[in-house]
Amino acid sequence: MTDAIRPLIAGNWKMNGLKASAAEFSAMLAGAAAVAVKADLLVCPPSTLLASFAEQARGSATLKVGAQDCHPRPSGAHTGDLSAEMLADAGARAVIVGHSERRADHGESDALVRLKAEAAVRAGLTAIICIGETREQRDAGKALDICRGQLELSLPESGRAADLVVAYEPIWAIGTGLTPTVEDVVQIHQFIRQFLSSRWSLEGAAMRILYGGSVKPSNARELMAAADVNGALVGGASLKAADFLAIAAGCP
Repeated sequence: MTDAIRPLIAGNWKMNGLKASAAEFSAMLAGAAAVAVKADLLVCPPSTLLASFAEQARGSATLKVGAQDCHPRPSGAHTGDLSAEMLADAGARAVIVGHSERRADHGESDALVRLKAEAAVRAGLTAIICIGETREQRDAGKALDICRGQLELSLPESGRAADLVVAYEPIWAIGTGLTPTVEDVVQIHQFIRQFLSSRWSLEGAAMRILYGGSVKPSNARELMAAADVNGALVGGASLKAADFLAIAAGCP
């Protein structure tokens, strides 16, 4: 992990969570201070819980609330969509864009992901931009090529470390229990760092690169200690306060 970069542990709740989940979120808030020296914490619940969670977290310096997606435009006739400005108004501080499930389930292109990232920055949110390869692409030796293409086309032209985070999520490891070797993770993360530094110099060198893909308390410490791993994008393990906080505690 790059010493100068403060880690971020971001929880993606996906399509999970009802009003009763407020109790679990309260437990995260209560435990956040204990791991604040280790990392920043972000929870991205479904949009139905966003405003209430943001209200719960109001004033917290250790845990923020984010969203899972946004529309590129600030307003308009887009039934069922939420703009980045709406999310910010509801209390979000960040938004995930380009998650592999959005790319696969909704056919989102790199160009659309880029527009969403730009929208997030426009609204004052941090954009967490996801990239990653499938098992078939990795087995074919194309992992770096796939990641390069997604970086080139999904990232905005201009970028600051405060505005952009890149999350590497090997698609084949999401929800499968499979995890790349630390060496595999380091290879991709160092490739991403080189890309970001080449594009944005010092700002790129300071951007956070998260690992996402079956992160859990049992493997978090080893993953978080790896070179150029500046935190994690956590799926299922972020639904339980004990697991989420344990992952954060695993940061060096």
